[in-house]
Amino acid sequence: MIAAIPQPASTVTLVRDSPAGPEVLMLQRSHALSFMPGAHVFPGGAVDPADASAELQALCAGLDDESASRALGIGRGGLAYWIAALREAFEEAGILLAYDATGDIVSFEDAERFLAHRRALHGRHGDFGAILRDEGLRLATDRLIYFGHWITPVTVPRRYDTRFFLAVAPERQEAMHDEHETIAHAWVRPREALDLCARELINLRTPTMKTLERFAASASVAELVEVLSCAAAVPSLLPRVTRDGRTLLPGDPGYDDAGGVGV
Repeated sequence: MIAAIPQPASTVTLVRDSPAGPEVLMLQRSHALSFMPGAHVFPGGAVDPADASAELQALCAGLDDESASRALGIGRGGLAYWIAALREAFEEAGILLAYDATGDIVSFEDAERFLAHRRALHGRHGDFGAILRDEGLRLATDRLIYFGHWITPVTVPRRYDTRFFLAVAPERQEAMHDEHETIAHAWVRPREALDLCARELINLRTPTMKTLERFAASASVAELVEVLSCAAAVPSLLPRVTRDGRTLLPGDPGYDDAGGVGV
């Protein structure tokens, strides 16, 4: 069997503080989807060709393709992953991390106008670059922290090469699922989400679980941002599943001999 080439993708974990500690935004995917139906995920999706356009890259604040590519360990095209993460956050969760003319993160004072922009993107008759240009916005790429790299196993026909980013949710915007690919949303503490999964009340995939486990160790968003910002180089992780259903990561005993289905 010839392995499918993984498609570039981005995921953004939106976080905020609560009295009980950091919360992360979780979306539930539609049960009608063929890929991960019903799973609880972070906003994200495939990198579109338009994400690499010169127009969008010119609208990025504090980051260029050279520095973004260097952070990802690739020769070029890295900035498209940052752009895709921000676009997906707007499409799937309704959160737009972009600066207005005053240098502040945009607030949706005219919520209906931005909802119309979002619907246009869903219908594929909208242009993300045109939206930003018409609204006088610049993408807040400087507010994303790159912290994870997961690759779908070679045995899976639909594969993704996904970069994970952290972003602090803006205070003057409200998250909302898109009622298309996602059917519900909730702000949850990482440990709470893991407990719900352990009780089989929600479905989490391995990359999501490992991310939540990592986040659960921080007592505040500021602490989490500091930990991820100071982390060493981001390793590439390619899960494998054993014949008896155990998920193994690089370095686990038996990883080199494992095959089977993906996670």
